[in-house]
Amino acid sequence: MRRGDKPVNIEVTEPIRVEALDLDAQGIARLRPNEEEVLQGQSGKVIFIKGALPTELVTYTITSDKARFSKAKVREILRPAVFRAEPKCAAFGVCGGCTMQHLDIRAQVAMKQRVLEDDLQHIAKTKPQEILRPMGGPTWEYRHRARLSAVNRSIKKGTVLIGFHEGKSGYVADMLACEILPKHVSNLLPEMRKLVMGLSIVDRMPQIEIAVGEPEDPSSNDLKKNIPVTALVLRNLLPLTNADEQLLRAFADQHQVWIWLQPKGIETVAPFYPETGKLCYRLPEFEIEMPFKPTDFTQVNHMMNRALVSRAIRLLEVKVTDRVLDLFCGLGNFTLPLARKAKQVLGIEGLETLTTRAKENALHNGLADKVNFMKSDLFEVTPETIASWAKAERWLMDPPREGAMEICKALAELHTQHSELLPQRIVYVSCNPKTLARDVEILCHHAGYTLSSAGIVNMFPHTSHVESMAVFDRPKPL
Repeated sequence: MRRGDKPVNIEVTEPIRVEALDLDAQGIARLRPNEEEVLQGQSGKVIFIKGALPTELVTYTITSDKARFSKAKVREILRPAVFRAEPKCAAFGVCGGCTMQHLDIRAQVAMKQRVLEDDLQHIAKTKPQEILRPMGGPTWEYRHRARLSAVNRSIKKGTVLIGFHEGKSGYVADMLACEILPKHVSNLLPEMRKLVMGLSIVDRMPQIEIAVGEPEDPSSNDLKKNIPVTALVLRNLLPLTNADEQLLRAFADQHQVWIWLQPKGIETVAPFYPETGKLCYRLPEFEIEMPFKPTDFTQVNHMMNRALVSRAIRLLEVKVTDRVLDLFCGLGNFTLPLARKAKQVLGIEGLETLTTRAKENALHNGLADKVNFMKSDLFEVTPETIASWAKAERWLMDPPREGAMEICKALAELHTQHSELLPQRIVYVSCNPKTLARDVEILCHHAGYTLSSAGIVNMFPHTSHVESMAVFDRPKPL
């Protein structure tokens, strides 16, 4: 009998061996096939077990039972895996921010590399000529951007909850610390609860966005110039009272943070107190300083972003005579470092607000004469669109999770008509291995490219997020 989605609670005391791990870090086990399944040549039913790891022998409790698979949670670990780790965060297992803290970091990296290779093999039907060495960096206190939810529980619990959502749930996790946030931000979580509880709009403050910038002058002996700049964006759905404003100013002074407010849409975000300040991150290898606003999209892991940019530009093999395209350029994270190497760089982005900000950043870094930016919808690209960009020897693409399918399809069309417009080399930075693999299939099987190399970047330790990089080359003309 097929069961619905109603939760169940069935304890299973017969041990089962866990065979694999899915991207939600659930152990995958399989029951022995019954007689009917054996006769039909089928395998046994799959059990997804939260908290279990490959090679482990466990008992479990079924929480959802369907015809083809069941979901469960670990009841007892009878034989732990050698790569099991002790979770560092007290909220692990409840908070949905991390799914892999119980897995040794080296095993996390190996798993993500396997996900990338499997997707390339099964979706793209391609193997890279070289597997790039996985890139890793800080595994704790690395997250410099976060969007926290706030919910008033004063009626039942006498407090406000501020944190990430629970796993696959609309509920906010009850967390007083977060090990992947910088220590000084983690320490603010209980203080932010008190702050919101004291506001007149405690029921109308649903979100706090956090952005941490680099110190004004990291080499300075002046403590004020050597501490990170931390901005908090409070989503205030009702106007603040004078008493509210006084509370926010006192909080900012006490904890050395910068308060911004967002009364309506994203366009209304503005500094409240102090009224001026400077958020930025730096790419020292390229002598780049990138000012940003707390709601701008920037990489959450500053150290890994430095390594990512460095490797991408090194793999692109830019010459001083090259013209380069940077697609999905954002604020210029890759564009401006590329301008230090190339003759000319064109950054293309779908939002005019971003291209405007990127131009400001180019001017800030003295690169306005080597960089141009233009607005273009990169999800609606034709061969004519690419022709309008003019020939560039090298491209860098860093699309969102949706990937760059229309660009790849346009390149495939040009391959049979005007191959002279195609770049010799493409470096593709991806945050979704499945859409990357889909685009690899187009580039390699329809656009004449070879997948020269690919590998992962562990940008988000302890999460299932897989960041990766791939390099494509066209055969050199004889």
